Amino acid sequence: MEQNIPSHLDSRILIVDDEASIRLTFEMFLTREGYGPVTTASTFDEAVVAIQEQTFDLIISDIVLEEKKGTDLLHKIRDAGIECPVVMVTGFPNLDTAADAVRYGAFDYISKPVNKETLLKFVRQALKHWDLENEKKRLLLENEKFKRYFETIFRSVRDAIITIDDEMKIVQLNETAKEWLHFPASSQENDLGAYPNEMGRACLQDVKRVLSTGSEVREHQIECRRTDGNIQILSLNAAPLDDGSNEFDGVVIVARDITLPTPVVDTQSRNRFHGYVGSSEHLQAVYGLIENVGKVDTAVLVTGESGTGKELAAEALHAESSRREKELVKVDCAAISEELLESELFGHKKGSFTGANTDRQGRLLLADKGTLFLDEIGDISPRMQLRLLRFLQEKTFTPVGQDTPVEVDVRIIAATNVDFAKKIQDGSFREDLYYRLKVVEVKLPPLRTMQESIPMLARHFLTLFREKMKRNIYGISDQAMKVLVHYSWPGNVRELRHVIERACVLCTGPTISLEHFPDDIQKPVEIHVAVERETVQRTSMNLEPYVSERDEIIDTLKRARGNKAKASRMLNIDRSTLYRKMQRLKIDPDVATSAA
Repeated sequence: MEQNIPSHLDSRILIVDDEASIRLTFEMFLTREGYGPVTTASTFDEAVVAIQEQTFDLIISDIVLEEKKGTDLLHKIRDAGIECPVVMVTGFPNLDTAADAVRYGAFDYISKPVNKETLLKFVRQALKHWDLENEKKRLLLENEKFKRYFETIFRSVRDAIITIDDEMKIVQLNETAKEWLHFPASSQENDLGAYPNEMGRACLQDVKRVLSTGSEVREHQIECRRTDGNIQILSLNAAPLDDGSNEFDGVVIVARDITLPTPVVDTQSRNRFHGYVGSSEHLQAVYGLIENVGKVDTAVLVTGESGTGKELAAEALHAESSRREKELVKVDCAAISEELLESELFGHKKGSFTGANTDRQGRLLLADKGTLFLDEIGDISPRMQLRLLRFLQEKTFTPVGQDTPVEVDVRIIAATNVDFAKKIQDGSFREDLYYRLKVVEVKLPPLRTMQESIPMLARHFLTLFREKMKRNIYGISDQAMKVLVHYSWPGNVRELRHVIERACVLCTGPTISLEHFPDDIQKPVEIHVAVERETVQRTSMNLEPYVSERDEIIDTLKRARGNKAKASRMLNIDRSTLYRKMQRLKIDPDVATSAA
């Protein structure tokens, strides 16, 4: 076996002996075997100089020198921090000699006389031992370096890392984990169950699962409240730890913050957005929601009072979507009778009913690959609700008079100003259809909640009608603007638009003033007082705040004998607008008809 051990070429060896013959013989044996360079020293002092000037892989020294002993040299070698093996040579071997040599740090000792094979055997063993010691030290240094490197990463990584033993005790956790667990700086508590916040409870749950099943828990997402009160979303991954021999040694948990950064909204940065004008906080929220929802191909329900811009919201959603290059088809459900609405939406075949002289494509087919906007969806009949629900479920429809269904790819955006909760409760609107339409709701704020946007809107409409009417009107007086800001705007943005349009028609100078506004805007206080007085006199009646408009519509309906189309022409408004006003002012169409 010894013959298979390779020679350690280029090993630097020091031979220390006061006999020249021994020094020369050892040097010759080692050099011929391939070792070297070999250095010799005849005295203690020469040996000390040699070890100070050079480094050696092996030192061979006689245990008895002229004025010193070999053990003195051993002391000197170890005091100098030299760790290479030292082999002592003695002419009088005994137990005390061996014990002294080993006690003072010798690798081994050789008894004289020393032949070649004995010398080479001890040299090989000593150098092999030296190589093993060096390799061990190298591995220890590498391990220490890796440990420091790992600890640096462990401390600085932005993810939370927690190691837990099989008794569910915390072994180690980094700074991020301490922060998210709300770990007190002075705490020595290593029981995971002692940290009852959301992350602590989730980690405890995952540890129990890993320890009981031996399998990983991946992408466990939880909501946690930060110390500043904000919510963060964490993704937890828990995996078993073992010692390399398939023995359970604990669990490691890595938690990552996947919270989307909260966008910083500058309320002055966007005062226009797809036709909307205004920079209020409410509108900024609407702008952001439309941007996000527009890109997702899902149904949207736009809600809000009459005149808040629901059609504008549909146009903005379509413009933000991937369907923007296709058609946005609009249907006013309140302006079309039930009989015509079915044909309008789904189309019909020639001869399917009286008056169907040709085939007609429905709006759904026209909107294929695009968007269909269903305005005033709350007014459709139960039969139409069912047909629309089936389309939303199956993405197919059957035109009136046709047997085979038609498949289309249409995004539905619906809008309403009705109270769906009340209509669902009284059974006039299907709850399942409501939730199909309301995957996402865009709720538009009334103008009275955005007073800071009114001046901007008023000037916008002024510019619009000035250019349209070719009028030299360039401003609104402070008094007039103050009245606009403090008015309640029951008709919202649409009403403001009409008020500015009317003012532009009446104004003959460069500035719009109070006199160009309707009486109910000029003197809102007096109107409210008058209403309150009339309410006191007629306590049995529930009058609306804007009596003049309500009375005017009722009077017109009476004169039109309940004919809505005729009444809308007499009022110079669209029929859909009339329906909305009647609904807002709670005018019963049957009362108007019977009164006629």
